[in-house]
Amino acid sequence: MPTAFILINSEIGSENEVLRSIKKINNVKEAYVVYGVYDVIARVEAETMEKLKDIITWNIRRLEKIRSTLTMIVI
Repeated sequence: MPTAFILINSEIGSENEVLRSIKKINNVKEAYVVYGVYDVIARVEAETMEKLKDIITWNIRRLEKIRSTLTMIVI
């Protein structure tokens, strides 16, 4: 099953709001607020690579208060 870890930068002070929004997305299996360069990390799984790409592009990256993302696809 295609899996990716998404590292997310959010607007200052909106980390918990972004976390709540991400956790509502069906294919998000885990998500946490973290300290360091990134604010939130999420693990996403999908049935196909195309579906994984769509979830990241259309469901995660389009959320309000997300400034940038870095996607790491598991091999």
